[in-house]
Amino acid sequence: MVDSPGMIDSPVSQAGIPQGYGSGQSMDRGYDFQGVVRWFSERADVVLLFFDPDKPGTTGETLNVLLHSLSGMDHKLLIVLNKADQFKKIHDFARAYGSLCWNLSKVIPRKDLPRIFTMCLPNKTDGTDGSIGDGLKDLHQTRDDVLLEVMKAPKRRVDNIVTHLNDSVHLLLMHAQVAEDVQKKYSKIVWNNRVQELGSMTAGIGLSVLGFYAQLPMEFTGSAAALTVVGVGGMKWFNDTKLDEAESQLVSMEELSASFQRTHSREISDADEYTASIWQRIRDNLQLSLKSEGLSSYPSASSSEMDDLRRILDEEIPRLRRLASPNHFGSK
Repeated sequence: MVDSPGMIDSPVSQAGIPQGYGSGQSMDRGYDFQGVVRWFSERADVVLLFFDPDKPGTTGETLNVLLHSLSGMDHKLLIVLNKADQFKKIHDFARAYGSLCWNLSKVIPRKDLPRIFTMCLPNKTDGTDGSIGDGLKDLHQTRDDVLLEVMKAPKRRVDNIVTHLNDSVHLLLMHAQVAEDVQKKYSKIVWNNRVQELGSMTAGIGLSVLGFYAQLPMEFTGSAAALTVVGVGGMKWFNDTKLDEAESQLVSMEELSASFQRTHSREISDADEYTASIWQRIRDNLQLSLKSEGLSSYPSASSSEMDDLRRILDEEIPRLRRLASPNHFGSK
């Protein structure tokens, strides 16, 4: 078991949510805290995120960790509101619980929030301290539920590996689909430019050849050839300039979002929250890779490779889940 340091509000993030995972070192910690949390959470089988009554998800670092470090970890993440027995009045508990839900809704892209385990520390009081924990027996039951989930961590290992594979394939497939859509629009612009240049060159050469066979003055034939060279060269320079502008537009976040909507229209119409969360996770890295590589040299996945990814999602991963299910163990 690994216990992380408590969440804090660093000076760089008090104005709002910080830039995000991998954006740099924290001024208070001196190391990439979010990156470290991501590293451990990827290797853990159960992740417990504790909130105390005095800070129910209000620190900027907590929100940033949820938004970046723990994204895609829903299958192993348990959110716990601890020490609920410390509330003196039910009104205080309701206010803290509502504040936690409100803050979580900002960083968890889901219509319904995950379950919040409301529990307390082992209570040995005689019921005279006046806290609401004395009248809420289910706090202890919830604590037992959390302990049970932790004790089941070894059994969840295989399922977590399969889930990680499923998540990685979804990320790769969406990355390839959106990149392919952007590259198709870019290729269409390139081909239109080449057709214009080739048409102008063909017309100029044809005019020069016609003048030669018609025995027109050499000045006419030479002028036609010169104008063709200058005109096609000027057109190519103009098209290349416009192509650079088009490429910058195509890799903008607005155009990438439009490509995502085209390639995943059915999932969007179905309000698929998982697909939306996948897009939130890949869009910045996709934009960065497209800008750094350039659309003309960006590698693309073939149709057979895309089909292989879909086959993994539709056939292989369900088969692995059946093999990993408890009912399968011991069967022949």
